Amino acid sequence: MSVSSSRWLRVFLSLTLLAASQAVFVRGSLADDPPVKPLKALLVLGGCCHDYEAQKDILSKGISDRAHVEVTIAYDPDKTTKHLNPIYENPDWAKGYDVIIHDECTADVKDVAIIERILEPHRNGLPGVVLHCAMHSFRSEGFPGVTPWFQFTGLQTTGHGPQTPIDISFVDPESPITRGLSNWTTTNEELYNNSAGKLLDSATALARGHQVTKNKQGMEVTADNVLIWTNNYEGKAKIFGTTLGHNNVTVSDPKYLDLVTRGLLWSCGKLNDTYLKTPETK
Repeated sequence: MSVSSSRWLRVFLSLTLLAASQAVFVRGSLADDPPVKPLKALLVLGGCCHDYEAQKDILSKGISDRAHVEVTIAYDPDKTTKHLNPIYENPDWAKGYDVIIHDECTADVKDVAIIERILEPHRNGLPGVVLHCAMHSFRSEGFPGVTPWFQFTGLQTTGHGPQTPIDISFVDPESPITRGLSNWTTTNEELYNNSAGKLLDSATALARGHQVTKNKQGMEVTADNVLIWTNNYEGKAKIFGTTLGHNNVTVSDPKYLDLVTRGLLWSCGKLNDTYLKTPETK
């Protein structure tokens, strides 16, 4: 081989090795990059009657394990129905979040100006998830009629029966939220009533709950109410709601966490394989 040929061979090999190393670098960088920019969710919870100290961790971990969602917790340890979660004292309380998870139990926070502050971001299109006692919060003037908060949740409800198992039946199996989910029976849970007999016109039922209890005379009483739904709030914000979630056993149930996660992603328009984590990538 001539000196000239040898020199060209060395140049060729050097360029080949450089290109290969760059390709490895690019592939490595892509592999290290996160697959998707996580959604930022704010979980607001606290107040009366529930183990929110445990449920804040159950919910935040359960959701982030199932989807590309970063959950920030705004937990109020006050155990009454009258205390406003401190997060709401800031006029820009929802700034920077893609979705709000309302899980508070504050029926006696009734100041209309405060409620309007809470609702304003949602009126402007911010998605929301409402869980369990959030439906019984913010009972402003006009309750038990359709209050501003009921217009947001999509369900007019004033109370619940005793805790016994609830048979859950999905009534809209083609909804992207419920697709692939199966009917199930909870352990002891509270079935919230639907005081108007139905959802508001802006809402759509996804599942009903059937519950058998006993009255004070010992006679069996059967109740059947909507307990999972969606709401189109002010024509701008997608809201997912369920009245399930009183006890830690229910909140920890993988079926419940799957449901809430899918509802959250749906409200943000992100219910797809990009944002859902598969078992291999959790």
